[in-house]
Amino acid sequence: MTTKLDSHFKSMKRIDPRKLPRHIAVIMDGNGRWAKKHNLRRIAGHREGAKSVRVIVEACREIGIKYLTLYAFSVENWMRPSPEVRALMNLLARYLREEAETMIRNDIRLNTIGQMERLPEKVQNFLMKTMDATSSCNGMVLTLALSYGGRDEIVRATGKIVKRISEGIIKPGELSIESFSDHLDTAGIPDPDLLIRTSGEYRLSNFLLWQAAYSELYFTDVLWPDFRRENLIEAIVDYQNRERRFGRVSEALPNE
Repeated sequence: MTTKLDSHFKSMKRIDPRKLPRHIAVIMDGNGRWAKKHNLRRIAGHREGAKSVRVIVEACREIGIKYLTLYAFSVENWMRPSPEVRALMNLLARYLREEAETMIRNDIRLNTIGQMERLPEKVQNFLMKTMDATSSCNGMVLTLALSYGGRDEIVRATGKIVKRISEGIIKPGELSIESFSDHLDTAGIPDPDLLIRTSGEYRLSNFLLWQAAYSELYFTDVLWPDFRRENLIEAIVDYQNRERRFGRVSEALPNE
């Protein structure tokens, strides 16, 4: 009889450790539809989605993924009904409070991108405490995109650059793709190699618009609360079967 542990090792063997994506980004979509499907309130879907976050964070750390970025709350999400927004913020605070020790134990450093100043003070405090507590961890970087929007990020980066040009710190002719990237929220983090979106939608929804220029996109019909380790492995295996050319022809790619 096949045990759960046997199944776990069998699925892990499907992954080529030499071709792991360095950075995986995830649009965690489908919580509301999961709740509707199960005749539950939307917040129940978000609570179930939090379980998937725990599973996928631990799985990525175990597999050897160095960077994981989760689209947790977009700038557009502020337009949702206020009771749902409050429930989401409370759920986020609870996650941070309960997972801090697990992050430290698993050598995971917490990072955030987005408009942190728009978050409730309680959430900001939990974020700061958890980021401080995990600042020396270097096994994996977990980035939560909170009050985040790709267009907003690009506009804010442009504002920083304009200000530094006016102050004479940067010369207009010195601006490059690399120096522009240094002014984004994700400065210091490599662009995502693999971007996963759950729930059957086929769009980026304002997520990492600059950084995803050459990301491999993976779409699945699985709703986020149902997304588990095996689904993650399926996405990684699919990624490893692709040829990443970055605009070049196959013959011009460097030998592995």
